[in-house]
Amino acid sequence: MVIDVPGLRLLKVGDGWDVVRTSAEVGLLALAYLRCVGTSVGPVLYDRPNGRLYYAVPTGSAACWDELPVRHLSTDSWLVAPGLELLDGWFGGWCELPDDDTLTDTEALRAALQHPYVATALKAVR
Repeated sequence: MVIDVPGLRLLKVGDGWDVVRTSAEVGLLALAYLRCVGTSVGPVLYDRPNGRLYYAVPTGSAACWDELPVRHLSTDSWLVAPGLELLDGWFGGWCELPDDDTLTDTEALRAALQHPYVATALKAVR
């Protein structure tokens, strides 16, 4: 149980925000692109043991992710996330954690995932 692991939190997805999960290889490149173009980025969690990145996005964006290397998580999904006190090299942690209610814009994230550099990385991963 998560409640038995100090520093971890169980977050309910689908109540005001959804999650887009992608591989770390693709997700980190997309994050770099978003940062370079100055897009406001919401919380991004790096799950190092499983090699995944999770982007917090507005709810209701399920249709945006067809044909992309992502999984959209919404209602009835839960995310295990570290508190700020648990940031380490083994677990990973928060790549982005704004101190407001910012969520990553779905169109901006979709554009980043379709950027040629990211697409090239996706081919290499496959």
